[in-house]
Amino acid sequence: MANSAKSPQNAPASSAADDTDFLLRSLQQEYDRNRRFDASEEQMLKFYEQMLLIRRFEEKAGQLYGLGLIGGFCHLYIGQEAVAIGLQSALDNDKDSVITGYRDHGHMLAYGIDPKVIMAELTGREAGISKGKGGSMHMFSTEHKFYGGHGIVGAQVALGGGLALAHKYNEDGGLCLAYFGDGAANQGQVYETFNMAALWNLPIVFVVEDNQYAMGTATKRSSAETRFYRRGTAFRIPGMEVNGMDVLEVRQAAEVAFKHVREGNGPVLMECNTYRYRGHSMSDPAKYRTREEVQEQREHHDPIEGLKKILIEKGKSEDDLKAIDKAIRSTVAEAADFAENSPEPGPPELYTDVLVENY
Repeated sequence: MANSAKSPQNAPASSAADDTDFLLRSLQQEYDRNRRFDASEEQMLKFYEQMLLIRRFEEKAGQLYGLGLIGGFCHLYIGQEAVAIGLQSALDNDKDSVITGYRDHGHMLAYGIDPKVIMAELTGREAGISKGKGGSMHMFSTEHKFYGGHGIVGAQVALGGGLALAHKYNEDGGLCLAYFGDGAANQGQVYETFNMAALWNLPIVFVVEDNQYAMGTATKRSSAETRFYRRGTAFRIPGMEVNGMDVLEVRQAAEVAFKHVREGNGPVLMECNTYRYRGHSMSDPAKYRTREEVQEQREHHDPIEGLKKILIEKGKSEDDLKAIDKAIRSTVAEAADFAENSPEPGPPELYTDVLVENY
């Protein structure tokens, strides 16, 4: 009996309500009280322009791929624009860092990086942001604290943990925003990073961009737990479930999550439910879903059309918004022309950027 008395099984049971440390639902509850960011008309117009830039840029990238001007793999972000814009519009660009997987063009555009250098990178030109050597999947900009663009599924999460550790070590006040998909959510290294981030109280927001398909496999067929925001429970990481097709809801979630992290409370896991309209990559015909399914998303949940409706209700005219679209199409066309007319890297570039020579 003496041994039994010392057993943890006989310790008093503590409910979540009694345990002040067990606040895994606290952020969701705070978010649920007010899910919409109270954006000014100027902010909403900015969100609209940024999402539309991603949409038109990606459509043009698809065209250039079809013409053979973009080689290798090319993963488009069409349909998911509200996630990157909603989250990254809330970042401090002087302090915070971002890392993502290989569906990365939209995240760079959300940062305000020149579309010309992104398109030049896609087409493998020397003027590209990674000198034409990274291509679609491996874009990088230390100047903007954007650390890729990673082709190994889930690898960016562990690297994001390292970026967060650097923020904490350097006491620079920054946080890391680490994106990954529903497919990568089943990678072991993701959970190793969750554990370390929670244990070391790292300033990181893990974001699952759940676009419903891990390549061609529906989440319900590949994941035992499809509510990805719950995946941090074992590591005592608070989770948030967010409508990733509404930029104002995503931005409000960012306000709640970033505040929590900046106050020194450790990591947050956010699940943004979104949808990609195209296949996994340009080589994917997406025969695993119906046309009707995609059309339903486009007609009833499109993030750009949703914000457009709000802007019109607030007094913006169709002509005003068409003018914005026309200007963005012109910007994207200029980016494509710039890329097509830029030279490819010379042979000596094969020997540069292979090793980091200075630490």
